Amino acid sequence: MTTLLVQATSAPLTIDLPSTAPMTEEQFYEFCLANRDLRIERAANGEVIVMPPAFSDTGNRNFNIAVQLGSWAERDGTGLGFDSSAGFTLPNGATRSSDAAWIKLERWHRLTEHQKASFAPICPDFVIELRSASDSVSSLQKKMEEYITNGAVLGWLIDRQNRQVYLYRPHRQPEILNAPEVVSGAPELPGFELVMAKIW
Repeated sequence: MTTLLVQATSAPLTIDLPSTAPMTEEQFYEFCLANRDLRIERAANGEVIVMPPAFSDTGNRNFNIAVQLGSWAERDGTGLGFDSSAGFTLPNGATRSSDAAWIKLERWHRLTEHQKASFAPICPDFVIELRSASDSVSSLQKKMEEYITNGAVLGWLIDRQNRQVYLYRPHRQPEILNAPEVVSGAPELPGFELVMAKIW
């Protein structure tokens, strides 16, 4: 049986379940189509996590992150940026959606058009997660570790409440930056710098 977790929100959520049996990849896709206003992820163990839309202040900060990453990606030209609405199927079977992501063009172009039009079976090279008021640091840390284990070369967990940024790289302990003004993506993303003034 598929487990369904709904994160707490100030308004009730109506969830339309297309099937009572455990969800296949196709059924999960249908479930997401039936609930377009929600961010939905699936863990590697099949657990389905339904998240309400972001609160306005978090949405603004997510937008500022995406704008900065997108501007750099356009100038750099070696990859594509994705916002928080994009979902990816990781090698371990989980379907995840980070607040921002970037994938090298050469990896993206190996996918078929059909794969690109769904939850693409690829782990982004770079991911950013922005902690919202309802998120626990430990749950986001596990998510960042999952990205790194599944192929991401760089991940940033931004904890606004404590003004810290956790930097994740393969085969290393996370590095913690305290109240940085700018976070650099070098050497993995040369030239990308996230200005934190509009993120804090």
